[in-house]
Amino acid sequence: MSRILLAPGRYVQGAGAINEVGLHAARLGTRVFVIGGKTALSICAEKIAQSLADKGLSCSQERFAGVSSRKEIARLSKIAAEQKADIIIALGGGAAIDAAKAVAHEMNLPVIVIPSTVATDGPGSALAVIYNEDGVFESYLHLRRNPDCVLVDTEIIASSPVKFLVAGMGDALGTCWEAKTSIRSGKPNSFSGGETPTLAVQALSKLCYETLLESGYQAKIAVELNMVTPALEAIVEANTLISGLCSENAGHAAAHSIHNGLTTLPATKKKMHGEKIAFCLLAQLVLEGQASNDILEVQEFCFNVGLPICLADLNLPNPSIEEIRQVAEAAIVDGETIHVTRLPVTASRVEAAIWTADALGVAYKEEHGC
Repeated sequence: MSRILLAPGRYVQGAGAINEVGLHAARLGTRVFVIGGKTALSICAEKIAQSLADKGLSCSQERFAGVSSRKEIARLSKIAAEQKADIIIALGGGAAIDAAKAVAHEMNLPVIVIPSTVATDGPGSALAVIYNEDGVFESYLHLRRNPDCVLVDTEIIASSPVKFLVAGMGDALGTCWEAKTSIRSGKPNSFSGGETPTLAVQALSKLCYETLLESGYQAKIAVELNMVTPALEAIVEANTLISGLCSENAGHAAAHSIHNGLTTLPATKKKMHGEKIAFCLLAQLVLEGQASNDILEVQEFCFNVGLPICLADLNLPNPSIEEIRQVAEAAIVDGETIHVTRLPVTASRVEAAIWTADALGVAYKEEHGC
């Protein structure tokens, strides 16, 4: 079986990097259509337009409505066509980026991704997550190629709410362990087309985890102070580039499937993707029978940076048996990545893992006086 490495065409990161977008866009076309969230547009639109103008590129923009749904993607695609766009810029958080990447896919146009937060590892992937109009996970859209450029301005990241950086660490944390599971199982990774991950990706999953443990808490403090530091640069790269490479090239496992199950419970909607992934990773570790010391290490990291370690942290202080069963059943439907797990997976085993992870989290908090 062939080995493969999927990656964005360019990755650019640094303080003030947004002022370089014109340089990278000029390689790809002349008529730029920017899709972004309200806040991201208010912060970045003027700088993007100026940088593009400096290179002789035209620019139009449209505000993302909030949910990466098929209806919203169709709306944005129509406007982009009317503007005769030949480049898409995806600006903002994870949902806005997913919608814009899907637009570029539908129109077969190059795309530059500029995340205003690093709350997920999705910016560089050839994947968009599609939700229904109510925000419930619907499907993955596999794109024909990775973004042509990912550009991350760490000054923007440092000025954004710290909860986004922390959520990104939760997503990256899940990626590290899911990559291990996927690689060890030997089962095909549906994201890359079933090919075997390279040695580079196997090394990157280890590097990602080590970077989180080494620099995560310090990076959190830096963002609370709105400062760019080496620790923040390291975590931005871990959250965005390294985690993204691992996720796409090694694949997901149980954590993302359990997350998808959790989206069926309305109480969890206000929690970000990475926050849910953090707890779901703990459930995955229990499901796989991982060592207690490993589970404790993940718990300690999550607790220190402010990630959920029990169901109450996900706005589920007293979930019913029926609710958790609903999550478990949704997590094991055909096509879910939980099935890369080497042991047979059933709804009952997932339920047991969720309840056990919750109990361990509650016990940890009680032990630490919370």
